Amino acid sequence: MSAITSHVLDTSLGTPASGLRIVLERSAGGEWVAVGDRTTNSDGRAPGLFPEGTTLEAGLYRVTFHTGEYFKATNRPVFYPLVEVLFDIASPEQHHHIPLLLSPFGYSTYRGS
Repeated sequence: MSAITSHVLDTSLGTPASGLRIVLERSAGGEWVAVGDRTTNSDGRAPGLFPEGTTLEAGLYRVTFHTGEYFKATNRPVFYPLVEVLFDIASPEQHHHIPLLLSPFGYSTYRGS
């Protein structure tokens, strides 16, 4: 399993958010460096977001959910065109799951398991 995973649910439809782009970056020397770039599958998951065989390092990470593109593709309004979640990995040996519960006018996230 990938060291960093995500799952996006469209709470306004009660379904997984399929076709939503997720970009994963790591802070390195004050700059953001791309680590992964995937689109969610039919289950709302982005397999391989953190590339297998890559060593997870402690530090600050950012995951950006391209919600504007997703809602535009489904002809729905959107108030938050991007959702950026910053998180600090202190224990790289652990699994880190970043879920997103999404609707056109709101979102919620938490550290999942």
